[in-house]
Formats: sequence, structure tokens, C-alpha cells
Amino acid sequence: MAPDDSPDDSTDALLDGLVRSAFQIMGVLTRIGAEHDLSLTQLRVLGIVRDREPRMSDLAAFLGLDKSTLSGLISRAERRGLLTRGTSPEDKRAVVVLITDEGRELIERLYAQGRAELAPATDRLDPQQRGQLAQLLEPLLSPPLPLTPRRPAGRSGVLDG
Repeated sequence: MAPDDSPDDSTDALLDGLVRSAFQIMGVLTRIGAEHDLSLTQLRVLGIVRDREPRMSDLAAFLGLDKSTLSGLISRAERRGLLTRGTSPEDKRAVVVLITDEGRELIERLYAQGRAELAPATDRLDPQQRGQLAQLLEPLLSPPLPLTPRRPAGRSGVLDG
């Protein structure tokens, strides 16, 4: 990295703040999920499908999971009556994930619980500051960063001979 390419103090402070807030939020979500026998990944799936009908392949890519792992997660949620699979209206060959009424009711309760548990932090900001923060975060979050596949341990990626 050239001297003028080094991150400035504001970038370091931003990254530190993002990481610390992500850890705090993941801790709350992990605990809430565990109270309802849901992993963090299962909670993420419910949160994603509450207002979308993603294809299985798109959902797997977004979550960074292989299709068989996602299929197992969806099957467990189907057995609990939270999700179901359907056919894409655009492409009859594609499978989409749909939330059931029971799944929607559960994710709404969990969202309310998460909001209440995070209120001690979010209430430190007044409504105008919360709106500003949401606006500032949007360019960082949309579109989501592309996932890059991990290399198996012990591989340099240069000459894996």
C-alpha cells in the first residue's frame, strides 16, 4: 500500500464502529433466535423471506451457503411450519422460498423483541439522528457486498499444485 493509499483515522473509526455494532446486534439476534430454537442463519432466512420470495439459488448465494446446506435449513423450517417452497412465477423450473403465516407471525414477534432489546442503544440517538444514521448506512449496505469463496486451509491460491 502506498503511503497516500493508507486508510485515514475516520475509516478506521468507521470500521471499528461497524464491527462493534455488528457484534452487539449479532449477540442480541443469536440470543433471541436461541430462545425460539433458531440459529442465527435460520433467523436471517426468516428475516429475508418476510418481504421477498427469493429463489433457493439466490438465497444460498446471498447467505454464502451451498445449496444442500440451505435445503436442510429450509426443510427444518418447513417441518416447523415456518416456510414452504414454491415455484417461481417467472421460471417454473426455479424453486422459491415462501414464508407461511406462522413464520410471518414469528418473525414479527422476534423483530419486536429485537427492537426492544436494542432500544437501550438506539434510544441514545434522537429520532433525527436515527434517520440520519439510517441514511448514512444505506450506501454501505445496498447492494450487499459480493461474497467471495473461501480457499481451503493450507492453499495459497497461487500455485496450488
